[in-house]
Amino acid sequence: MAAAMNRRSLTIPYADDLLVSLKETPEEFEAEARILLAVKLLEMGRISTGRAAELAGLPRTEFLHALHRFKVSPFSDDPNELDRDVANALS
Repeated sequence: MAAAMNRRSLTIPYADDLLVSLKETPEEFEAEARILLAVKLLEMGRISTGRAAELAGLPRTEFLHALHRFKVSPFSDDPNELDRDVANALS
């Protein structure tokens, strides 16, 4: 049986006027910030698509569709990434 995964939280302070200028609710802004962080880490090759989807709080298929919005490919230049993704999916 796998050990329970520890969870941490990241707090980023922001002013209410940011929400006004973006015309977003706090929930919309915070969800978008999670997605942006996950997309950037994926783009930098720091995490896999599965891990990025988890960080974004989205199902993997939904996250892969979201990548199009940011003009980021779900495929890396590393040919071994697909092998790692498949191995992670099977474990």
